Amino acid sequence: MLISFIVFSLFSGFSFQDPQETRSKLPKGFPEVIYPEGNEHTQERWALGKKLFFDPIMSDDGSISCSSCHAPELAFSDDLAMSIGVGNTLGTQNAPSLTNVAYHPYFTRAGGVPTLEMQILVPIQEHNEFNSNIIEIAERMSNDEEYVAMSQAAYERGPDAFVITRALACFERSLISGNSPYDRYTFHKERTVLNVLEKEGMELFFSERAQCSSCHGGFNFTDYSFQNNGLYIQYPDSGKLRFTRKESDRALFKVPSLRNNGFTAPYMHDGSIASIEEVLDHYSEGIRKHENLSSQLKAFHFSKKEKKQLIAFLGTLNDPSFVQDPRFKQDL
Repeated sequence: MLISFIVFSLFSGFSFQDPQETRSKLPKGFPEVIYPEGNEHTQERWALGKKLFFDPIMSDDGSISCSSCHAPELAFSDDLAMSIGVGNTLGTQNAPSLTNVAYHPYFTRAGGVPTLEMQILVPIQEHNEFNSNIIEIAERMSNDEEYVAMSQAAYERGPDAFVITRALACFERSLISGNSPYDRYTFHKERTVLNVLEKEGMELFFSERAQCSSCHGGFNFTDYSFQNNGLYIQYPDSGKLRFTRKESDRALFKVPSLRNNGFTAPYMHDGSIASIEEVLDHYSEGIRKHENLSSQLKAFHFSKKEKKQLIAFLGTLNDPSFVQDPRFKQDL
């Protein structure tokens, strides 16, 4: 009931508008970031959000922060199958990368949250994540002179639920990655940046036979749709059905972006596949015939050579400059 009241208070009248400005020049080939009205990007909001992102003040016992499960060096993901919350409690899903999260139309792997500001509430109240209360977090911030000053500078008000959700969302919207070898080849016409094997993999990836791009297309290598990829016959996690109560949505999960895939292992919604090689083995030989299996996943087989080609191409989607960007590192 408390969370429902907070959500209503925070987001009633919440509307979107085109941004007046962006944090920095967007990568070539990328659309403009759309900022919600009342939370346009400013340096003050970004700085407050960054401070909160790395601060264990967010968790009930002060043991973990947002960065505990979304590490910058891992493209803001986790290298565990399922992340560990307060009190060493095990999470229920693999922590998704925050790469280019500004472009997502909805949030969580089951898509049950419509805005990034609202998504901030999810890990705060989940017992196996922060197990906290946003009002208590605001009270802790109010006892810190630096947080009080930063809140006033960013939103002209003291620390509260409004400030916390919007500042964190502002920082996360700045996590734009678009400087991979693929980007340089495709958008900047650097024709020597990809080798023969990588180009062969790219051709296969976008081919009608492989159909990888039918779900993993566009500049962000996802169409944000919900699909079942035949990982199991019986899924412990009900996926999108949890929110819609429709059997046709059972075990459907949001298609992830393939950008920075080399930093985000393990894979799948539950982190059950350890490597890209094993992911391709699954799609080539391991698909199980779930009742809601994606129609895109017709029977096909990749040869050893084709797997090498695809692995090589997927490697071109990694952006080392993003994971090494000092702007996104914790301030010491």
